[in-house]
Amino acid sequence: MSEPSPITVPAGIPALEAATVAPVLELPQVLVITGMSGAGRTRAAAVLEDLGWYVVDNLPAQMLTHLVGMLTSGPVSGPAQRLAAVIDVRGREYFAALTGVLDDLQSRGVELRVLFLDASDEVLVRRFEQVRRPHPLQGDGRILDGIAHERTLLSDLRERADTVIDTSDLNVHDLARLVRAGVSGPSEDVLHVSVLSFGFKYGIPLDADHVVDVRFLSNPYWITELRHLSGRDAPVRDYVLGLPGAVTFVDRYVDALEPVLDGYLHEEKRYATIAVGCTGGKHRSVAISEAIAARLRERGHRVQVTARDLGKE
Repeated sequence: MSEPSPITVPAGIPALEAATVAPVLELPQVLVITGMSGAGRTRAAAVLEDLGWYVVDNLPAQMLTHLVGMLTSGPVSGPAQRLAAVIDVRGREYFAALTGVLDDLQSRGVELRVLFLDASDEVLVRRFEQVRRPHPLQGDGRILDGIAHERTLLSDLRERADTVIDTSDLNVHDLARLVRAGVSGPSEDVLHVSVLSFGFKYGIPLDADHVVDVRFLSNPYWITELRHLSGRDAPVRDYVLGLPGAVTFVDRYVDALEPVLDGYLHEEKRYATIAVGCTGGKHRSVAISEAIAARLRERGHRVQVTARDLGKE
């Protein structure tokens, strides 16, 4: 008769079960981008990548299951939990397995959607001729032969797609808006504004969309008590914003920016840089850039402020 196992847990403390249940991570969102070659799959993938999705192009269908498994079991969260995979006929024989892979993922409870991009034969032919590349299924035949073969292979997948976008009459901005509207939450449909102070003597920033010259304001440099401070210090900030016309300029400039920033969003431009310059980039430009940023934040924009030339003197 075997002896009982010795008690190793101190009296009064309950023993834990031998088998501890591992924490279950949230299943990722998965978007499969497919459709006709030349219909805009690459553009759609780029839009999702800009939104923070983890994007894989030309993925063999069987690898999608493994990739979802990596996201499920690995230490990932947030944007990495959103996976977009471009899977199409470029995968050749691997593409045939896509339907089975989709069925398997859906049976496991994965939040899965299929985005199918299409276009008319006439438009697809024109696009291939413009880039002077053959259709992936063309072989020794004509472009139309490859398109016809592809339509046959994709017919069932088009029927099960959650979203079908015909890009025949869309430009790249129209397509981006449709893709973004289909996957974005309200918090993602914002403009990222960078307000950058600089000194003209060090050169205008190359990536500036707007350049603001605030040298019309009196220079705190010539005031001994303020010379060693910067526009981030309260004495300099109060001095600059207290100058005649300073606050009026900030308010009117931000008012003038509003239709411009709205236009950027409409045209799918998601990042804008406003460069505010004075002579040395230490006093006036720093104080005014902070004031402009504060007004923009009040209006709901996502704003980052940088003092490029502070400390160079």
